Amino acid sequence: MADLTFDCIGAQAERYAVLPTITLALRVSETSGQRVDAIALRCQIRIEPSRRRYTPDEEERLRDLFGETTRWADTLKPMQFTTVSTMISSFSGHTEIELPVNFSYDLEIGSGRYFASLEAGEIPLLLLFSGTIFSVVDGRMQVQQVPWSKEASYRLPVSVWREAVDVHFPNMGWIAISRETLSGLERYKTERALPTWDATLNTLLGEASEASGAPDSSGGPS
Repeated sequence: MADLTFDCIGAQAERYAVLPTITLALRVSETSGQRVDAIALRCQIRIEPSRRRYTPDEEERLRDLFGETTRWADTLKPMQFTTVSTMISSFSGHTEIELPVNFSYDLEIGSGRYFASLEAGEIPLLLLFSGTIFSVVDGRMQVQQVPWSKEASYRLPVSVWREAVDVHFPNMGWIAISRETLSGLERYKTERALPTWDATLNTLLGEASEASGAPDSSGGPS
């Protein structure tokens, strides 16, 4: 029976992908000496937020995701990032493959909010593997499952994630709103002849600050 081990040995942002994409480099090793003819591999990727430290600014941005920092011992639980599949061709000993990981920049999604809240450093990932191994042994096809216990850890540089996002959305963020809210914003934008959605939201923030007497935090021009 084939016995596999998995290691994630690197990552890079894909500059020409249709969607924000990070390619993980995986090393797959077969340790029993048996030749592997193919693997239909699935990889579930989780974020392990408790495995890194956070700056005060990061803690503030993550408060809506994990609550007050006094509760983080209980709330910093693993988060689902994505699941990807790939086919690995025949090899003996070990092989290295590229695993493209597409992801959303929607800030309503927990993983998107988490990534966008980080300034620098690394994102602790846990890769959980499953799938089917195909081998020919003594002229017969042998099929076995990749054990659920197979996993690998990787610390993805925040800079790689940000590069993958900036290829498609430089200096931008995305949020989901209802059609009714969008219609109201469109009317507001049209009535005031505002040129962009950014200007529309900055104007709204400025008006809200004036009404409350608080300093303008819109980030737009005064």
